[in-house]
Amino acid sequence: MSQPRQLDHPLYRFLHNEDIPSFNAQKPQSGEIDLSNGDFRGLDLRALHANGINFTDAYFRGADLRGLDLRQTCMEGASLAHAQISGAYFPVELSADEILMSLNFGTRMRYRPS
Repeated sequence: MSQPRQLDHPLYRFLHNEDIPSFNAQKPQSGEIDLSNGDFRGLDLRALHANGINFTDAYFRGADLRGLDLRQTCMEGASLAHAQISGAYFPVELSADEILMSLNFGTRMRYRPS
């Protein structure tokens, strides 16, 4: 499993600087944005328009994800240790148990088999 890292992506820099309005304004309306393996520790991402973002293997320890709609993102392998997730929607492929285990123990979330 790869380690979370700072990404060399212009949109990632907006998120890392918690400039969510600029991220949302610059984000393409279609296609996938690959932010896999990204380090999002402790960031306030509450106003993020997350549709189409690939968060595979991303690290969200202590991040504020409250109210986000993550249903159209890929979060397989992501870790949510101690993140704030009140009111967030998650992809249907993630069971509540996977989300809770990741939240409490930092485990990587696994998608349900199809």
